[in-house]
Amino acid sequence: MSLYSLALFVHVSGAIGTFVSLGIWLFGLAAMLRAKLVEQVRALAWLIIIASPLMVLSVLLLGLAGIEMALTTWGLSTPWIAVSLVSVVLIGPIGAFVLGPRMRTILALMRETPDGPLADAHIFRTHDPVLVRAASTLATMLLGIVFLMTTKPQLFTSILVMGIAVFAGLIVSLLFRSPTRRQASSASAQVNNKEDDPFLRKTIWTRRW
Repeated sequence: MSLYSLALFVHVSGAIGTFVSLGIWLFGLAAMLRAKLVEQVRALAWLIIIASPLMVLSVLLLGLAGIEMALTTWGLSTPWIAVSLVSVVLIGPIGAFVLGPRMRTILALMRETPDGPLADAHIFRTHDPVLVRAASTLATMLLGIVFLMTTKPQLFTSILVMGIAVFAGLIVSLLFRSPTRRQASSASAQVNNKEDDPFLRKTIWTRRW
């Protein structure tokens, strides 16, 4: 087994771990936008937080193995590799310095709050647009990096692909944009009705908490 093959295995494993943890983040954030109860947000925030170390480790493996393959085979001056590495460096801090601290703040707040309907302050915190924008942009940028690794385009095309990926992430985040303050205020004032709560409906997509 060559060193390149081992690095390729670590690289692919890092990519798998990155997308698995990112999927947990996206699921948790999407569900959090629908949450109406403190206990729901508490569980979702905990789920996102425990997936964060996997994201950090996976991105490190992805980047280190990628650098090793680039040094031994392709060269760091290869356009698509250079753009990919810069993109990995840019997306690396998103989880550690954007999503992670906000989710830990939300979890700490939910742990201090008794079970029941979310208050306005809680809703404004869980509907932070930065959370959705960061996660969706991270997802599209990772897809852009995968595109670069599989197609190996020239410099201009590589930069264009990553620019489109960032723009697509911002557009996707609009699909999950949080309600306005007026909607959030009215939602927190609603009676805790099981028929109105999407998490308490017995459907194939939801379950009881």
